[in-house]
Formats: sequence, structure tokens, C-alpha cells
Amino acid sequence: MLEQVKNDVELVEKLSEKINLVKSELAKVIVGQKEIIDQILIALISNGHCLLVGVPGLAKTLLVKTLAEVLDLKFSRIQFTPDLMPSDITGTEVLEEDKSTNKRIFKFIQGPIFANIILADEINRTPPKTQSALLEAMQEHKVTAAGVSYKLPEPFFVLATQNPIEQEGTYPLPEAQLDRFMFNLWLDYPSFDDEIKIVHNTTSSYTASLQKVLNADELILFQNLVRKVPVADNVVEFAVKISNLTRPNHNNSLPFIKNWVTWGAGPRASQFLILAAKSKAIIDGRVSPNIDDIKFALIPILRHRIITNFAAEAEGITSIDIIKKLLENLN
Repeated sequence: MLEQVKNDVELVEKLSEKINLVKSELAKVIVGQKEIIDQILIALISNGHCLLVGVPGLAKTLLVKTLAEVLDLKFSRIQFTPDLMPSDITGTEVLEEDKSTNKRIFKFIQGPIFANIILADEINRTPPKTQSALLEAMQEHKVTAAGVSYKLPEPFFVLATQNPIEQEGTYPLPEAQLDRFMFNLWLDYPSFDDEIKIVHNTTSSYTASLQKVLNADELILFQNLVRKVPVADNVVEFAVKISNLTRPNHNNSLPFIKNWVTWGAGPRASQFLILAAKSKAIIDGRVSPNIDDIKFALIPILRHRIITNFAAEAEGITSIDIIKKLLENLN
């Protein structure tokens, strides 16, 4: 038992070193966006998925593609369009002739979802039936075709993007499907200095030479390590208390929650808060998370799980305002 604990502590140190190397490699291509990169890595180590919201041209695709290259994982990009069918994502059966028997048989041809890192570009541009095909795969890590289940490769990480500007011809994700995403991240414009560096890098002959830092087996090992991380009772209680207080029908709900919120966060939010806190701790080289680690993950985890009402919208109150006000009342 003591030997196992010692091995796990050594793994924590190794993970921390590896993540720092990953960040260094990403910095060769991606300028700034350090907080977004930290949160994506936390979701990846936690075996969760991310929804990334940002206007076009902020290097969302480049970020995910570079991450896959540095982690030596198979990358696949799916451009969601109104005419995209579920089989275009999961794969389809084709009729082939078996040369040895001269009989015709159905053969399953794998779709682009059979990769380790999936970029689901503009997920809200495709109808709900196609969205659900991806979201089922995210939850079950498998796809079913003609009654046969096919396991997806591990690790399996989906980063879906949405454009917050154009809403015409889009199909907003229902709240139940949004809940499948661990993090909802908002990508902002780069700072003035960062944009100068981006322009220099992208308009010259500069080409980054990237080193592969991790592989699939190591990443799975670190994902399993997250589950072993011990958490103090007060940290778990804090996570559950926060989730509970976002619910307007809860006994201890604060007046502003009852006034502004229609639906609060469910138990999945509490689970993701603890997983994110664990991952944040071991990435920082610590063997156990604290309440500050929970606070770090509050906005990306709760942002899409708190549904505001008309009163909040009339006053210009967003879910982020509610999270911040909730924290103020707890401090």
C-alpha cells in the first residue's frame, strides 16, 4: 500500500513536469490564451469535454490541432453543417463482395469520430439528430451502427466550438446536451502585444518545430491517477454547497437566486468541480486539492448550467454575474 502511494506521488510529479512541457510546446504556436490552455488541459486530464465559444479567427482549430500533435494523438476535425448526417460522423455500412466466397457482406467504414481528439467545429450549425450522434459518443465512448457497438479509441476528447455572433440558421444545444460538456470556455480577443506577436509569426517564414511530449498510454495513466487523488471532506462539501445554492427551489437559496434563476446546476456540476480541482492540484504538483481549486473551475463549469429567467435578462444579469455574487456571499 505504501509502495503504491509512493508511486502515485512520483506520477504526480511526472505529470506536473509533462504538462509544463506541453504548455511550452503549445507556446511555440499559440500566443497568449494561457488560461484557456490551462482549462483545456484540466478537462483532458479529467476525461471531460469542452465547449469553446469564440468569434472566427481566434485560432481555435490551430490550438486543438497543435495539442493533438504535441500529445501524439490522432486528430480529426468535423465541420458541422445543416446537411451533415449522423453517419457522416459515426461511420456507415457499405456492401462489399467477399472475394473468397463471392458473397456480399456489409462492412462498417469508420467515420471521423474514430480519433483521440475531435474538433467539432460550429456544433450548433447542424440539426439536433446529428448533434445527438456526437453527444452520445461523448457520453458512452462508443457508436452503434446496425445494432453493433464499436468502441472509440482512448483517450477520447471532444472540443466543440460555437460562433457567438451568427445565430441565423443555427440549432442551439438543449440544456441537457450542454450538461455533457465539462467546461464552457469563452475565447476572447488577444491583447495588443499578443496580437503584434501573432501577426509577426503568421506573416513570416516562421515554422515551429514541435516535440511530442505525451502519448495515449501515458495520458490514460494520468487520467486514472486523477481518480485516485484524495479529497478532504470540506472541499467536497464546498463543491456540493455551491451547486445546491444555484438551485432556486433549494431550502437555503439566496433571494437573488430565486429572483434570477429558473434552473440551477445538477449533480454533474458537483462531480466536475471535484474532478477539475483534482486535476488542477496534480498539474500544479500537489497531491490533494483545496477550495481555491474549486473556485478556479466555478465559472467554466457553472456558466452553462445556470439558466437565468426573464427578470435577470431584463436587468442584464448573466450566469457569470450570478456565480460571482454567489461567491461574494460565501466569503
